[in-house]
Amino acid sequence: MLDLILWALTELVMAPVNIVTALLSPASWLDWSNPESLSRFMYYGASVELFFALFFIFGAITVAGFFNRRFLWACVRIQEGFANAIGRTAAWVGLLMVLQQVMIVFLQRIFRVPEISMGPLGIAFTQDLSWWAEELKLYNAIVVTMCVTYTFVQGGHVRVDLVYSAVKFRTKKVLDMFGAMFFMLPVVTLTYMYAWFFMWRHLVVPNPSASGTLERMLMQSRALRWNVETIGFSPNGFNAYFLFKVLIVAYCVLVFLQAWSMFWRSYLEWKEGETSEAKYLDRDYLGDDAEEIEHAIQSGST
Repeated sequence: MLDLILWALTELVMAPVNIVTALLSPASWLDWSNPESLSRFMYYGASVELFFALFFIFGAITVAGFFNRRFLWACVRIQEGFANAIGRTAAWVGLLMVLQQVMIVFLQRIFRVPEISMGPLGIAFTQDLSWWAEELKLYNAIVVTMCVTYTFVQGGHVRVDLVYSAVKFRTKKVLDMFGAMFFMLPVVTLTYMYAWFFMWRHLVVPNPSASGTLERMLMQSRALRWNVETIGFSPNGFNAYFLFKVLIVAYCVLVFLQAWSMFWRSYLEWKEGETSEAKYLDRDYLGDDAEEIEHAIQSGST
């Protein structure tokens, strides 16, 4: 146990050194034309060093916020604004999905068209009708992964309430902080660690291993090359399924940021009391008071 504590403290102390080193030598991990740089990026993208570097950064922000609540409120507003911007933009993909589905039905059932060509910039992109039909799954994945934190900020996730509504305001905030630290962050971190290497296994060969060391990956970099997965479930079907793996990683990053934002907001509302509830919260207005009340009840915000 003592060895584990000493190891964690050593990694935490080395975190700022690793951050400065990475910032001063970006070419060593961002120059993807160099196989060794790409190997370093893959390794450090889900490494112990990255975990402690992020823990150090967000921990420092949290500690600074304990002494300066205006600074922490600014961090909350920036992160929630980022989540809202991503979600509101990605939500338009739902409209595109509906329009494309209607177009496919008309062209397939009425006009019997075998393929569709699109060229908004003068460059024709032609694919079989089944390709466009299977692509609808990508639109659905974009809405699910990119709108998850936007929905969280808007209070749109359904909550299973066992004790939450019966406790006092500050107790609710303690529960929120506990949930963010001991449920959201650990789960999304584990998901990210699996998703990171799962994504790269469909982008490069030889396939990277989650248990591989940096030295081993640098040795394998001599044979490293891009090999983006373009295999579909049908001969003429959608063949860019690697994008789903990329979206899983993006989803994990968004939820990770939202977990810290939730912790910060819960702490500030716990500190300042009920008058600060929903402070600076940018929520969409549904346009109907009855719908607003029903939405608040279903999301557990009342």
